[in-house]
Amino acid sequence: MDLQTDIDLGTTTNERVVLRQRPEGLLTKDDVELQRGVPVPELDDGEALIEVEWIGIDATVRTWLSKAEGYLPAVELGEAVRASGIGRVVATRCETFPLGHRVYGLPGWQRYGVVRDDPLATHLGTEVDAPAMLSVYGATGLTAYVGIVDVGAAKEGETVVVSAAAGATGSLAAQIAKIRGCRVIGICGSRDKARWLTEDLGLDGAINHRADDVRGRLADLCPDRVDVYFDNVGGPILDVVLDRLAMHARVVLCGAIAIYNEHGRPPGPSNYFQLINRRARMEGFLSLDHWDRFPEVAATLGGWMAEGKLHYRTQVYEGLDAAVDALNALFTGANTGKTVIRL
Repeated sequence: MDLQTDIDLGTTTNERVVLRQRPEGLLTKDDVELQRGVPVPELDDGEALIEVEWIGIDATVRTWLSKAEGYLPAVELGEAVRASGIGRVVATRCETFPLGHRVYGLPGWQRYGVVRDDPLATHLGTEVDAPAMLSVYGATGLTAYVGIVDVGAAKEGETVVVSAAAGATGSLAAQIAKIRGCRVIGICGSRDKARWLTEDLGLDGAINHRADDVRGRLADLCPDRVDVYFDNVGGPILDVVLDRLAMHARVVLCGAIAIYNEHGRPPGPSNYFQLINRRARMEGFLSLDHWDRFPEVAATLGGWMAEGKLHYRTQVYEGLDAAVDALNALFTGANTGKTVIRL
């Protein structure tokens, strides 16, 4: 396809945050560099250039900055930090992504990013509610839905526990479990988040892991034990919940925020033997493997939104200067709901 553009590619320059060194622990401003005035990327056939309007901040971004093996290659030094985002097509060599249309993909921490006609990019049309897309209808909602409905197979009357329940994915997973008729307990990191979970989202209970005795509170709130555990954190909380599993329970491994900033690989859960005792199963998954279900799941979530059964909260940071703080907020507990950057 011949190049089509509505900007002057010769004079337009990019602004991006690139990785300078592998972080140890939380990302610091010395680990990255904000570059301005760099050329915009050139396009090959099947590619489009988008002007990024919104960036989604996900905990998995931290894993891509380490050299460890993952489901996507590590970000190389000198490359823009990889991240999800939504932008408007300003130049294209791809019939799937016409000029002026919005695309959801992985443009990274930059003003202008390249998307390709592949499973990692989704055409959104000319009009889109970007915060809702990043908070509910994109990978966040798909992950929550697949984890609760398919992997966890949560059924009416069962007890579901969700860690990082006040985060983007956890808050949706908890609400989806409630919609399916489950008793739902959320684990979070502050009293304000606990109140949001119970008073606004309608969960049956909440545990503040920074102040409460998690083991004792689980026993109180889950007298019939835990049928489904949607795990976003790993670490000590995973061990505690494993000790409280019901017979034939399902442990859904979505993330491991507690260990993303650790050096090396931590030891596995010490209570894994409870999977044997309780005839339970533990299964990891990635929404990437279910991307073909994007329209189906988005339609279901949209229906629940319209009925007032599903709610979300978006925490907005402004500009690429805020990228480091936005990512670290996911690990310090400073965020509630979906964290995004507005450009």
